[in-house]
Amino acid sequence: MKKVMLILALTFATSVVFTSCRDDRSGVERAADDVEDAVDDIGDEID
Repeated sequence: MKKVMLILALTFATSVVFTSCRDDRSGVERAADDVEDAVDDIGDEID
């Protein structure tokens, strides 16, 4: 029984580590990038 619990804990810890390492930007960061891109595009059109 202890081995089963240890294996489950190890599997859970491994999945948490790999899931937390993903680059997941929030909606605010994506919106800020979109605004920055739009401002750059407008600046290019003005020039």
